[in-house]
Amino acid sequence: MQIRVIVPVIPYETVDATRTLYAAAARPDAEISVVCLDQGPVSIESDYEEALAVPDLLTKVRAAEHEGMDAVIIDCTSDAGLSPSRELASIPVVGPGQTAMHLAAILGHRFSVITVLEAAIHPFYRLARLNGLEKELASVRSVNIPVLDLDKDRERVVGALVEQATRAVTEDGAHVIVFGCTAMMGLAHQVELALAERGYAVPVIDPGVAAVKLAEGLVDMRLSHSKRTYPSPPPKEIVGYEVGL
Repeated sequence: MQIRVIVPVIPYETVDATRTLYAAAARPDAEISVVCLDQGPVSIESDYEEALAVPDLLTKVRAAEHEGMDAVIIDCTSDAGLSPSRELASIPVVGPGQTAMHLAAILGHRFSVITVLEAAIHPFYRLARLNGLEKELASVRSVNIPVLDLDKDRERVVGALVEQATRAVTEDGAHVIVFGCTAMMGLAHQVELALAERGYAVPVIDPGVAAVKLAEGLVDMRLSHSKRTYPSPPPKEIVGYEVGL
């Protein structure tokens, strides 16, 4: 089984670490490969940056299918370019945000998302609404740490996540916590243990891990997205882009 993880930003120093984290979450027979964009933003913290990432992201999705990948994961909890990627490809394309939110709704009555910056709060309310989970979303909180700083001081990040998760449980009524950035990958167990020490036995969902397990399951079941929901775009000339139809 070959799973391609597409990081929708231009190359950055943590690519190897990203591959290691996804590989650790995957089962032994799943081969994980990671690619970044050649053109786009260095991080996604706004709709503007997300839009800039989509054209080259689609190129990478098309390449993954042509190279024989069994599934694609878009490494961003905003699910950047998820719908057009599914129109373009026939293999499963998994969005960590959508996956984590639906899993959270299965595991508890209400969930909260803990994301990076205040500017990233509103998009998660929109994502919940798009996925029919608006009533299950208790709150969205931020740790006020930019994406590019999440790897600089993991202890600080964990402390901020625990603090905001605690407030989400005690003040907002959350029964499940969802990380709002895949750059937080690998920290869910620490945060869950810290919450348990405070007396709160709530699941903490790592969207990257959830995406890997869903991708594996879809491949195992020979399932992919419906082409009635995500129909292939009509063949026509696309000027200035390399996606190709």
